[in-house]
Amino acid sequence: MSAIDVDDIVRYFETLAPSSLVDMSRVYVVEAYFKDPFNEVKRLEDIRAIFERMFDALAEPRFTIVNRVVEGEQVMLEWDFTFRIRRWKPATMQLVHGVSHLRLAADGRIAYHRDYWDTAEELYSKLPLIGGLMRFLRTKMG
Repeated sequence: MSAIDVDDIVRYFETLAPSSLVDMSRVYVVEAYFKDPFNEVKRLEDIRAIFERMFDALAEPRFTIVNRVVEGEQVMLEWDFTFRIRRWKPATMQLVHGVSHLRLAADGRIAYHRDYWDTAEELYSKLPLIGGLMRFLRTKMG
């Protein structure tokens, strides 16, 4: 396998589709670590399962990388994630803004992937009942 670079990784995420999940080993090492606000796994097959569930639950999911910082094997990708929730307001496009911290292996593939985004602001505040409570708490605490 030839080495990949950050441009390859960005292109992979920006063109992510169910068919590209088969080839995830092109950008992730087999023992890759992944953590986001809802998941923490330590194997490529488990990372693939997270993305498979994403495609099952969401319509038109798309990552747009809006900024990147690369320092040796450390990469920070700032992104916008747009999607529609299939079972709740499927006509409404949703947006989550976040950052991925990546650590690359010697061959340029991802060995560590940690996503940071504000679940309260970006997700929970948009949901019925929970959203109202989140907005109430924000006004009382702010």
